[in-house]
Amino acid sequence: MHIRLKLVVTSLLLLQVFRASSQQVIQLYQGAAPGSENWNWQEKDYFSPIFNTEIVYNVVHPSMAVFKPDSMPSNGTAVVICPGGGFITLSINSEGNDVAKWLTKRGVTCFVLRYRLVHALTDDPVKEMMSGLSDPKKFDSMTSKVIPLGISDARNAIAWVRAHAGDYGIDKNKIGIVGFSAGGTMAESTVFEYTPENRPDFVGPIYAYVPPQQKLDVPKDAPPMFLAAASDDQLHLVPSSLLLYNTWQGAGKSVELHLYARGGHGFGMRVQHLNSDTWIDRFGDWLGQLGYLKK
Repeated sequence: MHIRLKLVVTSLLLLQVFRASSQQVIQLYQGAAPGSENWNWQEKDYFSPIFNTEIVYNVVHPSMAVFKPDSMPSNGTAVVICPGGGFITLSINSEGNDVAKWLTKRGVTCFVLRYRLVHALTDDPVKEMMSGLSDPKKFDSMTSKVIPLGISDARNAIAWVRAHAGDYGIDKNKIGIVGFSAGGTMAESTVFEYTPENRPDFVGPIYAYVPPQQKLDVPKDAPPMFLAAASDDQLHLVPSSLLLYNTWQGAGKSVELHLYARGGHGFGMRVQHLNSDTWIDRFGDWLGQLGYLKK
């Protein structure tokens, strides 16, 4: 009986490895990404004991992992997901893959984006990021050149999904983007100065950072926006969410904001047994209200 149990467990682990290895990954550009042609470092990942999660860093060649609905038919909606990590790392699970898995159970096709990041100089990019955050001038110097590249990746990701919508059963008018923290910067930036090809149909900046130099000119056909953050955010990014809310609301555009008393920064899909754990349910309610969860 004990041997049989071991065989079952081993089979399940092999199945999980097979599924992970068979995950479709799309290279966003053919060849080197424009603006970073001379980057020659290697993308890496590791488990960060500080963040207690898997971390990706040194992204040179932007890519997207595809998550298709498996437990129910596709409803035609697609979401590009941008994990956060201070523009130096990506919290690939709680702000990426886990979000995709939740949405696919609602019939949504997801694309988890690995956008270009600041080059980490050590094997502990989280420590580098924390050091940068403690010095605003240093942080701005580290990230100012890479943020526009990441935003370009996010816009191109939307355009790619729209151009290949037919291959995935996606409605070209039901393509949105969600991002967390630095990934929220990627998401919210796509709703300014877009083209018909890369315009998101809805956007979800979650505890996003809005760079001080960013222009906030609301387009006439601005898409609906969903915002969520926690009042005890250690990086004090609530004002960014309020700025986006007031900007959208002042322009008469559709916007919904959820501010939780507790949750901290980076709550993502983490289970903390707090009200902020339910932000994803509210996001699902919002998508349903807009008709994006209907076939």
